[in-house]
Amino acid sequence: MPDINRTVLIVEDDAGLRTQMKWALADFHVVTAEDRDSALRVFDKEQPQVLVLDLGLPPDPNGASEGLATLETVLSRRPLTKVVVASGNEERANALKAVALGAYDFYPKPVNPESLLLIIRRAFYLHDLERENSQLVRGGHSPLSGIITSSPALLENCRMVERIAGANIAVLITGESGTGKEMFARGIHDCSPRADKAFIAINSAAIPENLLESELFGHEKGAFTGAVKQTIGKVEQAHLGTLFLDEIGDMPLNLQAKLLRFLQSRTIERIGGRKPIDVNVRVVSATNRDLGAMIKDGGFREDLFYRLNEVGIHVPPLRDRPGDSVLLAKYFLVKYAKEFARAVKGFTSDALTAIIAHPWPGNVRELENRIKRSVLMADGKMITSGDLDMPQGGSRTVVLTLRHARERAQFDAVARALCLTDNNISSAAQLLEVSRPTLYDLMRNMNVTNKESE
Repeated sequence: MPDINRTVLIVEDDAGLRTQMKWALADFHVVTAEDRDSALRVFDKEQPQVLVLDLGLPPDPNGASEGLATLETVLSRRPLTKVVVASGNEERANALKAVALGAYDFYPKPVNPESLLLIIRRAFYLHDLERENSQLVRGGHSPLSGIITSSPALLENCRMVERIAGANIAVLITGESGTGKEMFARGIHDCSPRADKAFIAINSAAIPENLLESELFGHEKGAFTGAVKQTIGKVEQAHLGTLFLDEIGDMPLNLQAKLLRFLQSRTIERIGGRKPIDVNVRVVSATNRDLGAMIKDGGFREDLFYRLNEVGIHVPPLRDRPGDSVLLAKYFLVKYAKEFARAVKGFTSDALTAIIAHPWPGNVRELENRIKRSVLMADGKMITSGDLDMPQGGSRTVVLTLRHARERAQFDAVARALCLTDNNISSAAQLLEVSRPTLYDLMRNMNVTNKESE
């Protein structure tokens, strides 16, 4: 029986293809249309979560004008809709244009039913996550309030933040520089019972080693040369609130021992002081370093690691979050166009191509800085690749990048399912909602090896 709560709209002018795709997607409630006008009527009536769109619709079956117009209208009416566009080899440029306009993915022609089904299932999964996120944001209590993403991995992280925020446990956030680790730390604080108390951050890498202890624990007047008054440290300032220890991997070993002692006793002594001070804080820490390797090399205390890592959250780099670069670029454009009072409205196709193709080694921070600069430098209403100071990416590069992104998403899903099911093929196939033969084919194509334990 089809799932009546999951609706797919197929927009295709070829009756035979419509029938073939409707059969392939029999697990869902499927409705169809053959041109833009009928598609929009059905779309408004049925409100499908996923739309499968052929770009070549009448009266322009050999072009993409009708399909792209349909795409833009659909997303303007219901932005969370996941639109999957058709793409033959000769139509890749139009498919890429559709992705730049907000399409979720593309499927190759001729249609492979199993591939299409896999794409549609992933589209529903992402739609459900984004819908939950949107509901949380409207409620005003979302850890996503400052995070812009369509990445399933990042949205899963935000759901984890919501689950753990109320518990007084230590959280370790890992990820490359510029990925937004502090945003997650603030999300944990804002969703916790401590939200109306202080959120105090200290960066271990930004403070000289000889001053870091005083910054953390404070000092009494006369404790050392230059200590002309009593100073309250960051730990004490965070009492009843949240203490965010950023770049914890850069903390010197001698201070690691003192931090561990505080985490065990929940008391501190200011430098030069003799009186223990009770402190009640929630500790969240973050690092871009491999603490496991540092533990082996003697650079980080293993006992401190376990104290800080009662729950771990990993923030993936921007290059592993397909679609987020364009989503974030549009967000920052609106933000800085308003801040600088500039009449910049959007990006040219060459700018979007460059954004998609760029690996963003500096992650979100690099992207934000580049968009901020381009808003100031742009001469016209549309930001070009020149304004971004980025080379124009050819379509071939982007095709490879998008194909790699899709293959990587499939690889991650298969690998995760196998891990969660202890390499049990039947259970993993059930989790992925595919047949065992399909899972074997995916594993073979991805060179994923497995020792089945059934």
